[in-house]
Formats: sequence, structure tokens, C-alpha cells
Amino acid sequence: MKAILVFITFLISLFTSNFSQAQNINWENLKNNEKHILNANAGWEYSFVYGFSYGYHLKTKMPIILESSISLASGEVIFDDFKTKIGGQINVFQIKNFRFNAAIHGIYRRYENPLLTLQNFGADASTTIGYYKPKWFVAGEFGFDKAIVTHFKHSDIYKEVYPDVKNGWFEPTTGGNFNFGIQGGYSFARSDLTLRAGKVITEDFKSEPLIPFYLQIGYNYKLD
Repeated sequence: MKAILVFITFLISLFTSNFSQAQNINWENLKNNEKHILNANAGWEYSFVYGFSYGYHLKTKMPIILESSISLASGEVIFDDFKTKIGGQINVFQIKNFRFNAAIHGIYRRYENPLLTLQNFGADASTTIGYYKPKWFVAGEFGFDKAIVTHFKHSDIYKEVYPDVKNGWFEPTTGGNFNFGIQGGYSFARSDLTLRAGKVITEDFKSEPLIPFYLQIGYNYKLD
């Protein structure tokens, strides 16, 4: 029984060790007539993860991109473990080639294994400050990802050992994580090649997730 509890704790840690992320955009290369931003990415989060996102560039005085995304962990069953996000990012202000950007998203996550299924609603917020040129950019990033409420559904295998276990939505939350790191990219024509890397720490600043680092490569293609 103790081994099962340790394993459950391990799984929950994996499930909640996400980091805040938005599309990596070279704002200096983004043209006013480019409305649609398609993105594909892959990297290491709590396992090998790949994802796709779509951004819509609004025609506003202050540059704003509305975006949605899905990311999936590699495995035999594709939709056992995935995350979806919807939100946006904004270029708050600019001083020559230096830009300050902010992003916020709502999140839905799902994780399933033979012992339980977790579903979670949460949110993230992030900021980036960087130097942007038409052909390249580099920026520092800081974000916070919060799991607000989580639904637990235990399998029959788990209930055989713990018959009194309860299914349902539970609060307080399963936790939150801060992330900080760097991002950069190279732009050409309508495309961006991007790279981001950093570290994750829990919201109490006293511990780290089981895998405290992240790495992601991405490709953007922009359409009118």
C-alpha cells in the first residue's frame, strides 16, 4: 500500500509540474498584415512533449495575439495525457528594440494511468523582456502556472486497496509552479525558428518538481 501511495504522489507531481508558456514571437518581424500564426513545437517538460498552437494577430494600436494550443506527452495512447490552453499575449511597451510582453491563459489538463485519471483546470501568466531585431531576438522569461481545481477518478485496481477512496473535484489546489529562463529565435521570410530553456520551482520556493528543467524548440509560420 505504501508503494502505491508513493507512486500516486509521483504521478501528481508529474501532472502539476507544468510551466507557463506562450507562443515565442519575434515582435519586430511580425508585420501588420500577418494575421495568422501557426506553430509546431517539441521538447522536454515532464517527459517528451509535442504540441501545436494557433495565434490570431489583432489589428490594434498595442500589438495583441489571441492564441490557443494543445500539447501532448509521447505515449501509446495519445489523449491519455494532454494540455489545452486558450488566452493571449500583448506587447505592453517598447523602447527602441527592447520590448516588454505579457501573457495569460486558461488551462485544461488531463492525465490517465492504470490507477487514476486526473482532470485539472488552471491558469498561467508570464512576462518576457527582450531585445528584438527583424532577423533575431533574445529574451528572458518569467511565469507562474497554477492548478486551481482537480478531479480525481480512481480505478478499480486502486479501490481494491483503498475501498473508501472518494472520487470528485478537490480543493485546495494541487499546487503551482514558477518558471524562469531564456528564449530566442531566428526569423526569415514568414518563419521563426525558436528555442527556449529554463528551470521550474514550486510556489513555496522551497522545493522543485521531480524534473525541474524544460527545453523546447519551435517553428512559427505566419499568414495574411
